[in-house]
Amino acid sequence: MTSQQITQNPFRPTAGAEPPQLIGRTGLLDEFSYGLQIRSGAPGLLTIFTGARGIGKTVMLGEAEDIARAQGWLVVSETATTGFLGRIGEAMRSATEELGEGPKGRRITGIGAAGFSITAQLPPAQQVGWRQVGEQLLQLLDEKRTGLTITLDEIHGANRDELAQLAAFVQHFIRQGLPIALLFAGLPAAVSDLLNEGVATFLRRADRIDLNAAAISEVEESYLETFASLEHPISSKLIRKAAESTGGYPFLIQLVGYHLWQIAESSEALLTAASVDLALAAAHRKNTRVVLAAALATASPKDIEFLQAMSEDDGPSTTADIGRRLGDAKNTIGNYRARLIDAGLIQPAGRGLIDFAIPGLREYIAGL
Repeated sequence: MTSQQITQNPFRPTAGAEPPQLIGRTGLLDEFSYGLQIRSGAPGLLTIFTGARGIGKTVMLGEAEDIARAQGWLVVSETATTGFLGRIGEAMRSATEELGEGPKGRRITGIGAAGFSITAQLPPAQQVGWRQVGEQLLQLLDEKRTGLTITLDEIHGANRDELAQLAAFVQHFIRQGLPIALLFAGLPAAVSDLLNEGVATFLRRADRIDLNAAAISEVEESYLETFASLEHPISSKLIRKAAESTGGYPFLIQLVGYHLWQIAESSEALLTAASVDLALAAAHRKNTRVVLAAALATASPKDIEFLQAMSEDDGPSTTADIGRRLGDAKNTIGNYRARLIDAGLIQPAGRGLIDFAIPGLREYIAGL
């Protein structure tokens, strides 16, 4: 097989990397895109993505950023590590200098970049400076009929004081009718905590999008289309098997696709079921290391016991069965159920039923 007969592996199983196709997300950003046209106060301009690890939250932020740039909006992309508020402020200051009159590098009165970058909570004087820079930038963008989109990833690790200040600033800009968009992404528990805190009550108005697994049929269709460019296309039966193994889980879709392509591009004949099994095994081993271990990092011993009790079932579990296995009272089981749902480890599966939210977690837990 020559390099001319095949394209480069299109799958990118790395956190936040853009997939070859966005599967099962059609229409989720329509409100955001429409809001960019309105430019101020539209519901879609305040959006929060939630879901389990590997479900594609970072990818959705990236898609939103691409849409914003295509419509001429300035984008500031940040991860919610300590000091993110200062880094956003410095990015706004730099953009203001680029857009405003005067020599490049002109500094705005009252803004200290060093203080921005090292201070977790801005002192009152710098809070005023941050807001002034934001107002000045947004006014410049408003004159150009565009605006500013801020994306903030991994809010489950954020300093709450910084989040509260950012929310207050954005609320101020919205009240002034300035063109601002704010998109968050985080684990369900962090988002729930944030929305329940009085310091950020206005974020309850945000359009909350809970990301779920894609339909297997959509994964299968995408695989058939993507793998059709191979010299030796994979049989539809094996494509179906690969799609089913992903559980519709975006990170696994990328992992399975990546390893399947890697084996297929070096093959001189049609792939056998054994070769596909090798690719699937490699993908699931990587998923265990990267996703499952990280997802359980903050789980308590009691959380693990609850999950192990669930793993005894082949499918969804009833809370009544979990309670009998653990010998716990109904209210205690209810508390752990809520905790694990918020953590993105399990999900409701019908009246009185719960199931694992991450593919492979049942098998991983059963083996502990």
